[in-house]
Amino acid sequence: MTRPAAVRSLSLLAAMAAVLSTAAAAPPTGTGTADGTRTGGPPAAAPATAQPATAPSGSPPAKSPVATGYGGAVASVDPDASAAGIEILRRGGNAVDAAVATAAALGVTEPYSAGIGGGGYFVYYDAKRRTVQTVDGRETAPRTAGETLFLDEDGEPLPFGEAVTSGLSVGTPGTAATWDAALGAWGTKSLRDVLRPAQRIARHGFTVDETFRQQTAANEERFRDFPASAELFLPGGEPPVVGSTLRNPDLARTYGELARGGGRALYRGELARDITDTVRRPPVRPGAGRDPRPGDLTTADLREYRTKRQAPSRTEYRGFGVYGMAPSSSGGTTVGEALNILENTDLAAADEQRYLHRLIESSRLAFADRGRWLGDPAFEDVPTRELLSQRFADSRECLIRDDAVLSSPVAPGDPRDPAACRTRGAAAPTTYEGESTTHLTTADRWGNVVAYTLTIEQTGGSGITVPGRGFLLNNELTDFSFAPAAPGVHDPNLPGPGKRPRSSMSPTIVLDADRRPVVALGSPGGSTIITTVLQTLTNHLDRGMPLAEAIAAPRVSQRNTTTTQMEPGLWGAPVRQRLETLGHRFARNPEIGAVTGIRLLPDGRWLAAAERERRGGGSAMVVDERKRGAAG
Repeated sequence: MTRPAAVRSLSLLAAMAAVLSTAAAAPPTGTGTADGTRTGGPPAAAPATAQPATAPSGSPPAKSPVATGYGGAVASVDPDASAAGIEILRRGGNAVDAAVATAAALGVTEPYSAGIGGGGYFVYYDAKRRTVQTVDGRETAPRTAGETLFLDEDGEPLPFGEAVTSGLSVGTPGTAATWDAALGAWGTKSLRDVLRPAQRIARHGFTVDETFRQQTAANEERFRDFPASAELFLPGGEPPVVGSTLRNPDLARTYGELARGGGRALYRGELARDITDTVRRPPVRPGAGRDPRPGDLTTADLREYRTKRQAPSRTEYRGFGVYGMAPSSSGGTTVGEALNILENTDLAAADEQRYLHRLIESSRLAFADRGRWLGDPAFEDVPTRELLSQRFADSRECLIRDDAVLSSPVAPGDPRDPAACRTRGAAAPTTYEGESTTHLTTADRWGNVVAYTLTIEQTGGSGITVPGRGFLLNNELTDFSFAPAAPGVHDPNLPGPGKRPRSSMSPTIVLDADRRPVVALGSPGGSTIITTVLQTLTNHLDRGMPLAEAIAAPRVSQRNTTTTQMEPGLWGAPVRQRLETLGHRFARNPEIGAVTGIRLLPDGRWLAAAERERRGGGSAMVVDERKRGAAG
């Protein structure tokens, strides 16, 4: 079958190969430690080349959704955070160092989406070894948690809002441990070094934009009920005005503790006790109409927390290797299965109607299988290899018709015993997942790449700030199913002691046939992360859109539900009516996802890309924007 877009993409790869073979010849291989020592790796560049993440005047760095150049790149939602990563690259750090620096800065400027009170998934491409490795830094439930965690005294599921804004929803944070794990394995700088830009931003402040103000206003009612949250995020008793400067000296001091003691400092001593005290006795203002349920997180839960170094998920698509997060995330397997379902469809030649129809139906089927099979592999027998097999995908693809629509919820298939055009078992609806989170992507002069998605779950997390510490706690445990999604159907995502809740985070790195990087990307958005990554990849790899255009294109999101979400850019288009004649039903969603990504260009430059408008637009930066010559 002729696949023009794939051929076009592959034709670029030969030109990349010569550039990359030189760039990857001597990547940094040293490791950084918490005490500031380092072994191996390249000599650091002169500190004078670095620019502050925030200018002395307090004005934020310029915000642009696209940047191209040499020496490395960073793409995130925020200019201060992207500048923090670039600062570390200019100081001789690698993509891992820059990713941690960017993430730490996002903990200051994007505190409602991520921070050390949450967790995430880290995907790393090693240019020297041409391998992809991952860190699972997902939050875990307390050791006392059981399947009834979110049931009331009568055995009924708690109201979602009541569960979210409580100590009950807080899982053991994994972000600080992820930073330690990534820097220790692949970084060249210490945590002390890479935290400096974020400490500076927290101490001196950042400029409030409209998105930050809107998110604060949306959380104002519950922030008011927690004194530490109100003091930090409602200065003067109101949401901060656009253009004002917001400082977080408590977080600057907390980062100082991590700089001295490493990420492990969060899991022991006074900081650990402060976290567990806050979870077990949520500090509510006198007279508040809220009585949040306490959680049962203990200092032992924090002390025993461990990240997981594990192999990535992997699938072949159009001659590319697509690498992502294996379970506990459902992102890598669900994106991979949907791509496999699409493998036999020439999306490059398809018109917009057929492309969107096939995209929607493949996602619908992949989500049906996600709901039945995906959970924490420490507790569930997850058939990861079988879910990603082309044989299983083909057995699902034959259910798709070009003249009709599958009815949701679709029943799952059996990846261990694929039966062509047949489902197995009972259908179950897709459970709710919050739509916050943030994603960043970094690359360095040696060709290393990081795709890192991190979160505190929904916007504002639990709403509870640890007093004196400057960060919000997650509500990640509400990603568990409160009760089985359908009576009599096995649900792999019920709570359990020390269990990781299922996630949709999908940090993804695509390699060519020679295992060299083509593109890396990811997105926030709860379960819409999967569909966002899927659509961006197919827009770019199949339909030939430049990365920035693939990110900006209007989106749809189908997750085995009766209606498909659709952004305004498609809502009024003729293709919507044509799809509706097939039986599709749509619900308007003003915004789906918020991608950041990086592409290696044939001439050796990095292209960093982010959103133009979603979530207020993103920030793409490179080390050296010169059109000729490489930096370092």
